[in-house]
Amino acid sequence: MAEILVVDDSSSVRSEVSEYLITHGIDVITAVDGEDGLAKVQANPALKLVMCDINMPIMDGLTMVEHVRELGNQVQFVMLTTEDSADIKLRGKKLGVKGWIVKPFNGASIIGAIKKMIE
Repeated sequence: MAEILVVDDSSSVRSEVSEYLITHGIDVITAVDGEDGLAKVQANPALKLVMCDINMPIMDGLTMVEHVRELGNQVQFVMLTTEDSADIKLRGKKLGVKGWIVKPFNGASIIGAIKKMIE
């Protein structure tokens, strides 16, 4: 059963992040954009964490968070993105986003925090 959903339109980022998490014993599923991510959140109610890009086609990451919250789902979100503006971070915080990881992904620096979030 998946513990983390990784949502990113970049196949290389999805692979890098999910492979790193898997090597640390974490079950992962992936999604290619916010719309796909939303569907996978709905299909996997046991998810503990979503690691999500913001800038994606079809549906961006923060819009995905909004839709997940509208459904009453309180799964934890961590944004994994190049976006670092105060306005976007504030929007995420209001939606309950728990963390902000600026790309490039450095798993070694955050694996401890990720494991705590999914315990």
